[in-house]
Amino acid sequence: MKHPLALLALLAAFGQAALAEEVKLVEQKDKQQVDVLVDGQPFTSYVYWSNQKKPLLSPLRTSQGNIFTRGFPLEKVAGERTDHPHHISSWFNYGNVNGCDFWNSPPEGFDRDSKIPYGAVRHKSIKSVASGTGSASLQVSSDWIMNDGSKVLQQDETLVFRASKDLRIIDRIITLTAQEKDAVFKDSKEGAIAIRLTRSLEEPSTKAEIFTDASGKPTKVAKLDNTGVNGVYLSSEGAVGEKDGWSTRAKWMTLSGNVKGEDVSIGIFDHPKNVTYPTYWHNRGYGLFAANPFGAKEFPKGNPSKTALNFTLKAGQSETFRFRILIHSGKLTAEQTEAQYQQFLKDVK
Repeated sequence: MKHPLALLALLAAFGQAALAEEVKLVEQKDKQQVDVLVDGQPFTSYVYWSNQKKPLLSPLRTSQGNIFTRGFPLEKVAGERTDHPHHISSWFNYGNVNGCDFWNSPPEGFDRDSKIPYGAVRHKSIKSVASGTGSASLQVSSDWIMNDGSKVLQQDETLVFRASKDLRIIDRIITLTAQEKDAVFKDSKEGAIAIRLTRSLEEPSTKAEIFTDASGKPTKVAKLDNTGVNGVYLSSEGAVGEKDGWSTRAKWMTLSGNVKGEDVSIGIFDHPKNVTYPTYWHNRGYGLFAANPFGAKEFPKGNPSKTALNFTLKAGQSETFRFRILIHSGKLTAEQTEAQYQQFLKDVK
């Protein structure tokens, strides 16, 4: 008799295969983006707009078509926070590589103070585009550019978009290669694969904030209205919420809640082949959901000794990172999430 988790994984795999949908990639060079369509309906877009400091996946939608990433700063949505303008939909970068801040680098039209110079991740090329039934793949290349214009890292990435009835998946297989100099990822909490969520997926809070009002203007709010705000984090190690989960280590974490009447579970999965597996988590109640394999010293719960990692790629050396973003319509138990995680390990080697 199969182990219960093995059986759940088998059922999950069978269900996804049986209900696979057509996934089509549409390249739009004039708009600097590649659109991802599932049975003709928009799922997300890989965008490399010149006014942004990094490529993005924007926006992200559930299988029912509901957008669950924050609109700001790309658009003004009533009731959304207007903090952290560099938190845009979903992205991958880091807060300190050789003394340059790639994470906090603001988009055009916004200013931010930083103790170190800003860098930028610049899209370089699209290598291949392949649509299909159940999944589609996109191969792209980007350059990490320092403030002096030099190239510190090359990023070569395969993105695999998967779709079935209630499920949307993005696998990101990212290879970073140091260029002429060593690339040192100095310990920082600011990283690395991240999603910024819509208001309803935040944790309830009473702290005063600035939000977008109905006319699109940033407005100070003394006390938050938490109506419909119901986000809950859960890690593979059983940590619940930001308070218990932030800075811990776990192989996966989910954020569950409700978006426009639809129950959803959003997950980020770490892969055993990634350095420092299981990853550290930079999950915030205000809607930032991030996994950070590099920032050991800044995450005391997962690293009580606060030992610095300072992960280093020697000149010419490469390292590959594998992550999954899972978007499930409907709530997932820990056991169901673990079954999805086991399927991830089968899909991505």
